[in-house]
Parts: sequence; C-alpha cells; structure tokens
Amino acid sequence: MRAIGLSGVILAGVLAASPATAQVDPAGAARTFAEAKAICERDGGVLWGHTLCGPILLVEPQTRDIIANQADAEGRLKPSGATYVGRLPDGELIANTSVKWSGVLWSQLLWPLPEDTEARQVMLAHEMFHRVQTTLGMVRDDGDNGHLDTLEGRYLLQLEWRALAKALTATAPRQRREAIGDALLFRQERYRLFPKAAVAEGALEANEGVAEYTGVKLGLTTPQARTAFAVRDLSAFVGAPSFVRSFAYATGPAYGLLLDRADPDWKRKVTSGARFDTVLAAALKVPAPDFASLTKRVALYDVGGVLRTSEDAREAARLARAAEMKARLVDGPVLLLPLKAAGYQFNPQTLMALAPHGTVYPTVRLSGPWGVLEVKSGGALFDKTRGMAAVSAPSLDAAYPTGEGWTLTLKPGWSIQPGARPGDYMVVANQP
Repeated sequence: MRAIGLSGVILAGVLAASPATAQVDPAGAARTFAEAKAICERDGGVLWGHTLCGPILLVEPQTRDIIANQADAEGRLKPSGATYVGRLPDGELIANTSVKWSGVLWSQLLWPLPEDTEARQVMLAHEMFHRVQTTLGMVRDDGDNGHLDTLEGRYLLQLEWRALAKALTATAPRQRREAIGDALLFRQERYRLFPKAAVAEGALEANEGVAEYTGVKLGLTTPQARTAFAVRDLSAFVGAPSFVRSFAYATGPAYGLLLDRADPDWKRKVTSGARFDTVLAAALKVPAPDFASLTKRVALYDVGGVLRTSEDAREAARLARAAEMKARLVDGPVLLLPLKAAGYQFNPQTLMALAPHGTVYPTVRLSGPWGVLEVKSGGALFDKTRGMAAVSAPSLDAAYPTGEGWTLTLKPGWSIQPGARPGDYMVVANQP
C-alpha cells in the first residue's frame, strides 16, 4: 500500500506500520536502483512527456540508515561503491514519498521494499512519478473525503469498485460500457448525496490515483498484468478501516486503464483539472445518470444485500467510536498545535471522519516549526479549516508535555500556553 500526506506537498505511498529493522544491504539497493532505472528507461518519458529517472533514497525507518543512487548537494552522503550512504537526520520525515532533503528532491522509499516483484515495480514507478508531479502541474489541494466514512458513502464506493472490476474484465465492448455506466451511476449518486464530494474526490484522485495508475502502467509490462493488478487494487482496500485516504489507489488504475481504451488524450484533460469520471463519460457519450434505475442496478452488484448488511453493522460501531472520539478530542480538554508548514506521516487506511470537526488520525507523526508530536494511540484530530491539530490533554505539565498515547518535543522558541477555552492548551511561538 502506498500513501502519506504532507502539508503543501503531494506524496505517495501508504505508510503502514514500520517494518522490522532490516539493514539496507548494498547489493539489494543496487538491484532496486537498476530496477527503477529499467522502468523509467523502458518508458523513455513517453507516458507523461517527462522522464521519471532521478534521485532515489532508500531508508531503513528504525535506524534511519540510507543508501542513495546519487550524491546529495550538501555532501552529507558518502560514496560507497556505486551508491552513496549516510543517515537521515532525526526530525526528517520517513515514508514512501517525494521529499526535498540536502538540496535534492528524492523519491524516498522505506526498506525493505515488497518482495513481490509486481508490487515492488508498481511502487517504484508510483514514487518516481510523485517526484515529477509538481513539474507536470498535477498537484491538487486535498479535500475532506469524510463522506467516505459514512454508511452511504462507503456503500456506493464499493458498488463502484465492483462495477469497475466488471468493466476491466469484460470481454465485449457492450458489457464494458454497461459496467462503466453502472460505476458512473453509483458515483453520481454519491455526489448527489454529498455535494462537496466531487471536488474532494477529484483532488485525491489527481494526486494519488494518477500516481497509482502510473505505477501500474509503467511498473508492469503487459496489458494482462496491468488489468489483473488494477482489479486487485479494487478489492485490496475493502478490508481497510477507512476509505477516506485510500480510495484513490483503487480507482486511479481502473479509470486510467479504461481511459487508455476510450480516450487517448485523457491525460492532457486530467492534467488540466478534469476528473476521471467526467472524461470517461464524455469519451463514451454515457447519458446522464438514471437515478430511477439505481435500486435495480444495485441489486446486480450486491446480491442478497450481503454488503449492505455488513455496512449497516459497521456504521453502528462507527457511530459509537465517533462519540468516544468527540468526547476526547472535541468536548474534553485538548492541546492544540498549528498545522501551518507542518508535515505528517500516517496510515491512510485508519483515518476516521469526525464531521463537522475534522478527521481523526489514530496514529500520526506531526512535524512542524514548533517541533515533533508523536501519537502512538488515542488519536489526533486534524481540523484543516482552523489549521489546528488537537490531542487529548485532561492534565498537562507544560515542562514535560506528554499525554495518553502521545509525546511532544518542542523546539527552542516555542512553549505551551493556556488555550482560549478553559482547560485547553496551545503551542505558541514565544514573544521576542
């Protein structure tokens, strides 16, 4: 899996639990660099009109040891055969991501990489694309996809995934077109129920869905392998606790491969701001959605209502969990930290929408001008509208800022002061 968020930068790669310590061995690193080079040279810059070849940084997350395929601009890495080695300083974010460090924009990957060849090659191409994504003008401001943690949002998304899988595997054009129509119907119903969803989903699909499509398209070498991997992506996230950040990794390859068939010019249109679904609908001249047929079409993809029953049970549990999180992170006393110019590592499969207050990150590492917050349990609430993160702080010693499941390391020039609400605290810059 592959995803991370960082303020102001679109990154890729799902940062799940850190793997066990495994030293980055030079031979394995050299094979990885050769594999990445083969992928980008095989493309030759054709897919996006820009080569994906470039700096790669392999990082062992526990020791922070690194091996790179080239020198950095500040001389922090030391030559070691055909590679360069060193240690990533404390405070620098570690994730499968695009990162600017020591004067170089790198594709950074956690070691060890997947043993599965296809998964590894898709990841490599995905991350190499992220490094050039800003250059291509394909970065969007992520929206709030909290609707994908609701009963109807989740249900309609999974129906769309099932229809996309049917379209990808269809052997006849008529069957493919019908399944695409169903996928677009389920999506349009979601947008009808959640008016802000189209913009928010489109942004994340531009940021991560396009990257995952690129990973599948360039990391794999045959149409059959690409289709199989895209279908696998459409089912790989079903068991995830949340779809809020992970859904685009499933929809991106599916829509991208279908668009390869339907509209050879689709990349230019998506780069210019169009969404996958609108470009595909226009290319195939799909009529406006017939919402009166929704019940009938749903029955084809949820035989016997098994999926609906499962989602009903999940929703009851989610509401109970949301009430608990609201009591801890909204109603109770909290410590507030600015999100401006902050970067954060997280597992996008676990995020929980807490409308209208923001999104709960059950575990997260937040790094900002003020220092580093490590949340191992208990969660942090991110309210991007207010530009603040909050952790539960029923009692707090400003000199030793820790709480249940979290620790805070402040940089010089910052301190903890009482917040605007009685019982709250806030990290603020000291007055000169």
